[in-house]
Amino acid sequence: MKPAVVMVDVDGVVVRHPDPAGWSARIEEDLGVPRQALQDRFFKPSWDDVVHGRAPLRARLEPVLAEIAPHVSCNQLIRYWFEGDAHLDKALLLQLAEVRASSVPLHLATVQEHERASYLWDTLKLREKFDDIHYAAQLGVSKPSQEFYAAVEQRAGLPASAIAFIDDTEKNVEAARSRGWNAALCPPPRATLSTLIPELSD
Repeated sequence: MKPAVVMVDVDGVVVRHPDPAGWSARIEEDLGVPRQALQDRFFKPSWDDVVHGRAPLRARLEPVLAEIAPHVSCNQLIRYWFEGDAHLDKALLLQLAEVRASSVPLHLATVQEHERASYLWDTLKLREKFDDIHYAAQLGVSKPSQEFYAAVEQRAGLPASAIAFIDDTEKNVEAARSRGWNAALCPPPRATLSTLIPELSD
């Protein structure tokens, strides 16, 4: 039996950076921002609050940049980040479009803060390819917490048994399965959706 909805992760699934080091691999060469300092001063102490919607991205990022790279504005850094982390997996999106054309809605279920969620949805136009987005800052919780999956169920108005889910992280998949979702791990090289979720072929 086909699922009522297919939930899809973003980073590592819909968006896949070609460099294993990710969007910040060349940030020191390109912008003059010390990568380790950005990690130590912004991501380590502030990311948990930002990604769970407890603090605005810019409120935490701006003072850090003023100290470690005063020549770079928040706008510059965020643009570099979002544009550098926008490599869509077009082959997967074509497969997902076929699923959606068969009357199975597609939703994003992802760990994002508000600004990047908006960038993904509006600027990258994922709103044209998916029917809804559920993300950490919006919900106040993130994968692999059971509260994340419960909050997504509530927003979607669906029971766990009606949801298929694709993620690239094993602990997220296992947590979803323990909740009752039909969850599949999507490692490279990319498997076909019908292999990951055979029910889509029903």
